[in-house]
Amino acid sequence: MKKIQTNTEHETISVAEKLALLLKPGDVITLEGELGAGKTTFTKGLANGLGVKRNISSPTFTIIKEYEGELPLYHMDVYRLEHSEEDIGFDEYFYGNGITVVEWAQFIEEFLPEERLNINISYIDENKRELEFTSTGTHFKWIVHELTS
Repeated sequence: MKKIQTNTEHETISVAEKLALLLKPGDVITLEGELGAGKTTFTKGLANGLGVKRNISSPTFTIIKEYEGELPLYHMDVYRLEHSEEDIGFDEYFYGNGITVVEWAQFIEEFLPEERLNINISYIDENKRELEFTSTGTHFKWIVHELTS
């Protein structure tokens, strides 16, 4: 586990842009944090790094939004699936040709791939955030090392 503290929204976006450059098709990132912690802001940075041109917004009511960039970006907000056991075709995203970002991933734990990068975003104050990276698998350990070195 490694931590990075950011002092501005721009710094949070910058960390995510750098992360995007290290990712490969099929990578899954889970984002945890309270409402307003910066999960969607972080996803905007990933999208920037992947060359996505469309505006990124939280997919709270649609559950999944797809964006085209250098690699496809699949942005999921599964908060509304908290008490559901429905598989809405997660495998085609998790093992597909894009990058999948899952907010509130604890609600679909049984569907998540074993290898993934978990990022917990903690709200420190209006501008400061702490990003805590926990990797599973060699690939993501390397990514976290590259990102935090």
